[in-house]
Amino acid sequence: MDKCGKIVLVDDEVMVTKTLSTLLKLEGLKDTISFNDSQEALGYLRENPCDLIVSDFIMPKMDGIEFLSKAKEIPLQEDTTQILLTGYADKENAIKAINEVGIFKYIEKPWNNDDLILNIKNAIERTNLKKQLKEKIIQLKIANDELEEYSKNLEALVQKRTKELYESREKLNAIFTNCADGIVTFKKDYSINSLNQAACELFGLEEKDILGKNFFELVINEKNQKIQNPLSLESAEFLRDFSLVNYKKDSKIPIEISLAKIENDSEPFVVAVIRNVSYQKENERLRDDFIATLTHDLRTPLLAAISGLEFIINGTLGEVAQKQKELLEAMKKSNEDMLGLTNALLEVYRYEAGKIYLSKSRFCINELIKECTKELEMLLKENNTKVEFDFERDNEFEINADKNEIRRVILNLLGNAIKHGGENTKVVISTRQENKDLKVSVEDNGTGLSEEDCKKLFKRFSQGTSKKRSCSTGLGLYLSRQIVEAHNGAIFVESELNKGSTFTFILKNAAIESKVLL
Repeated sequence: MDKCGKIVLVDDEVMVTKTLSTLLKLEGLKDTISFNDSQEALGYLRENPCDLIVSDFIMPKMDGIEFLSKAKEIPLQEDTTQILLTGYADKENAIKAINEVGIFKYIEKPWNNDDLILNIKNAIERTNLKKQLKEKIIQLKIANDELEEYSKNLEALVQKRTKELYESREKLNAIFTNCADGIVTFKKDYSINSLNQAACELFGLEEKDILGKNFFELVINEKNQKIQNPLSLESAEFLRDFSLVNYKKDSKIPIEISLAKIENDSEPFVVAVIRNVSYQKENERLRDDFIATLTHDLRTPLLAAISGLEFIINGTLGEVAQKQKELLEAMKKSNEDMLGLTNALLEVYRYEAGKIYLSKSRFCINELIKECTKELEMLLKENNTKVEFDFERDNEFEINADKNEIRRVILNLLGNAIKHGGENTKVVISTRQENKDLKVSVEDNGTGLSEEDCKKLFKRFSQGTSKKRSCSTGLGLYLSRQIVEAHNGAIFVESELNKGSTFTFILKNAAIESKVLL
């Protein structure tokens, strides 16, 4: 630590102050000022801070104790260390002064130079330490004031955030309690840990009877959909074609479910929002019944018109000119197209309404594909299309399915490949047995479809492309999907623009093992 500092020497004897000043300068304490008059020294001290005051005890105008007491009262000198020089006879008074005035030390005359220098340096160090301590105290007070202010602000902020959290929680509780849809939360083992009153009313059970139950054992998966583990969801998932049993009313309620994963510090959980869609399903049923009735009633006049036109064209009712015959054939074709649309609408309705009953039988799938190819022989010639067969097993490859319905699917896929593949298209039809499943693929090298169009391909009234390709109903692939799913199977497409498409359907557990001849 720096032991240099500003020193004020006060003694009425000039020889003493000069001797002390010289000694201090030799020790490197050069910032020293001497006074032989105590009043002059006090005047200087009122204007200039210093680190050490060394005063003689016996002086004419005032003694050293009085002088040092007055110096201590000066604001600039409140931290300044003081040393009193005294003779041996004044030792008792010096000790008394140390106790009353707070003088750092007294040094007896004659003094030892080494002891004097050591005490002076220690005194300066004491002053510096007192100043540093005072600065630290000031800094600590400032920091304490800032801390108190921060504490007040923090307390206000905590109160504000607590109020906001309370209000937010109250809102969430109000939404949870009063929401018209059922809300259920469950953990990773799917056990329900909370639900609202609407969910209890949907199930027709008390809350205590539902808590802890497996959520997916309480709802019915109507179409055996594959459900992703809700705790691995990156975004919300929406489930259709589900239902639940209301035990109070002993009735089945159609529902839709929204699943969302909620991250938690302790353990993530899933929120399921259950919506009763009975009203929407009833409206859909009424709409479909209306369409079914309308299309069914259209069949009779259409069949009558087609039969009448055939009579005229065949000349049963008299000879018909060639131009008239061409016009009548065009009219007959239009009526037949309309009848095809009507029949397709009826078939779609039957599948959607669950009024279709599969009549499964044992037949050879490869033979059926060849029969379908022969039925489309004229269309193949018109488009100059070649068909190749890629059968993994021989013609004895038998399956168990509804032959007429599978015929519709094959005719639809093969017809689409021929119509939309363009001229000189090659179509490859393959059959494979994968375990007990049948896999049928129809591949063409036509124009292909974009990824966006593929997503819409098996929807109702969709031709699978934003560019209109034909005047078809857009029901063929949708009906094919219904037929395949009724067989507990799946249908899908793989396509690339300008490279072609491959339509594939799989029938689960449909393949029959080959007979082994002994």
